[in-house]
Amino acid sequence: MNGITLKQLRYFETLARHQHFGRAAEACAISQPALSMQIKQLEEMFHAPLVERGARHIRLTSLGERLLRKAREILLAVEELDDLARVGRGPLAGRLRLGVIPTVAPYLLPAIISALSSRFPDLDLELREAVTRSLIHDLQEGRLDIAVVALPVSEPTLTEFALFEEDFVLVRPADDAGKPIPTPRTLQTMKLLLLEEGHCFRDQALTFCQISESRPRQLMEGNSLSTLVQMVGAGIGLTLIPEMAVELETRSAKVAIDRFPAPRPSRKIGMIWRTSNPLSDQLMQIGAIIRAVGRPEAGIVKVRDAKPSRPSGLTPLIS
Repeated sequence: MNGITLKQLRYFETLARHQHFGRAAEACAISQPALSMQIKQLEEMFHAPLVERGARHIRLTSLGERLLRKAREILLAVEELDDLARVGRGPLAGRLRLGVIPTVAPYLLPAIISALSSRFPDLDLELREAVTRSLIHDLQEGRLDIAVVALPVSEPTLTEFALFEEDFVLVRPADDAGKPIPTPRTLQTMKLLLLEEGHCFRDQALTFCQISESRPRQLMEGNSLSTLVQMVGAGIGLTLIPEMAVELETRSAKVAIDRFPAPRPSRKIGMIWRTSNPLSDQLMQIGAIIRAVGRPEAGIVKVRDAKPSRPSGLTPLIS
C-alpha cells in the first residue's frame, strides 16, 4: 500500500466524478490509456476491482466507493496544507477557485474580477458559474475555494460571510406601465414566469408570492433571467428579477419596471468557504472587496452585517 501516490488518487477521484475514462482523461490532461494504466495499478495494489467498466460509463464497486471517500478526505487535506503554506507569503497569490450563482455572475462578476485583480495582481482566478447545490458540493469536495451564493446555506462545515441585500423588482409588459402593482396574492392568479427548478431565486419568488411548489398551477419557466425578461417583453406574462439585473436585462426589452411597496421581497447575497480553510482571514479580505463592489451608492444593494457566521437551524436555499 505504500506505493499509492497522490496523482493516482487524483486520477481515481476524477474518474469517479466523470464516470467515463475518456472525459476523465481529458480533465486530467493525459491520454486514456495512461489513465487506464494508473487505475489498473491501483486495483493491483488493492487486489480487487475498483470500477465496473461499461460500454458508456463506469460504476464504482463497493471497494471503489470506500476508496473514493478516503481519497477525497486525503486530497482535501493536501489542498488545505497548500493553503496553509500560502498564509505567511504576504498578499494572496496563486490559484483561487471562485464559484458564483447564475443570478449574480453576469451582473457582478466583471466588477469582482477587476477589483480582485487590482488588489491582488498575482492572484490566478478560476471561475465557475453553477447553481448553489453544485457550488456547495464542489466546496465540500475541495474543487472550489469560495462561492458567492444566496444566504443562508446552513451547512455546518461552511462559513458564511454576508455581503449585501438587494430588492426584487417586478417586470411587466410595457403596456402595463402605470397599472396598480399586484399584491403577492394577486400574483398567484397571474401568468408568472420563473427560473427552472434548482435556482434559489425561483424558490424566493415562490415564497414571496405565497405559492407552494406542490400546488397545481401553471408556471412558465426559463433557464435565465434574460429569457424571462424577453418573454415578458413579448407579452407572455410577468416576472421578478433582482435589482442588480435590471440595467443589463431590460435595456433592449419592451417592459415596465416597478418596485414593490414595503415590505419588499429581497435576498441576502454572501460568500461561503470551508470553515477548515487556513486562508479564512484572507478570504474575509476578499469578501470585503466584493462587498464594496455592491456598495449602496452603486444602486445595487443595502449592506448588512459582514461578520462571518455559521448559522444553524435554518432552511437551506438551493439555487
